Amino acid sequence: MKQATTILTFDTSGRGLTDITRAIAGWQRDSGIGEGLLTLLCRHTSASLLIQENAAREVRGDLVAWLDRIAPEGPHYAHDDEGPDDMPAHLKATLTGVNLSIPVIGGQMALGTWQGIYLAEHRRMPHRRQVALHLFGV
Repeated sequence: MKQATTILTFDTSGRGLTDITRAIAGWQRDSGIGEGLLTLLCRHTSASLLIQENAAREVRGDLVAWLDRIAPEGPHYAHDDEGPDDMPAHLKATLTGVNLSIPVIGGQMALGTWQGIYLAEHRRMPHRRQVALHLFGV
């Protein structure tokens, strides 16, 4: 058995979904591990990870709009240390999750035809986000 780990850094442009599939796939290929399990962890409490539709851009916009309706900004939160979008960002990260597990089969991630990996930025301002990757296999 072999294993590989790294931390990738991504710049977001503010609230929205950033496609990080290509960067992760490149690292996975370079690891030399062709069969195994890849785990990802977003190292932040106001951003998250999603596997979602990668063809229709409207899906990503609709997801962001839906999350804004579920966890809107407003004065109804006690926690606002970093601004009015702070607590809603934590709620959105709780709903969507900060970790993923993806099988690696035949030298590539076993994502479906229309699936991509997205870093969901839940804050209004751009941020630099880290995603920890661990791949275990042969």
